[in-house]
Amino acid sequence: MFAWRRTAVRQRVVVNLADKAFAGILWAQRGPLLVLRDAELLEAGRDAQKLDGEIVVERSRVEFTQVLAGGG
Repeated sequence: MFAWRRTAVRQRVVVNLADKAFAGILWAQRGPLLVLRDAELLEAGRDAQKLDGEIVVERSRVEFTQVLAGGG
């Protein structure tokens, strides 16, 4: 695991994909997967949509990740 991911675990992040983004708490990295909790789906031109449960994102689909200030 890269140092930034260790630092970002349990922090509030925005995970940006090509067509959408997820905001939530980066709960864990499991191999090629990122696990988010307390997540919202963010899409251009739409209100944020609260999501239930854990969201699993393949790291290969991630364009970039933002760690939000004060995101603990």
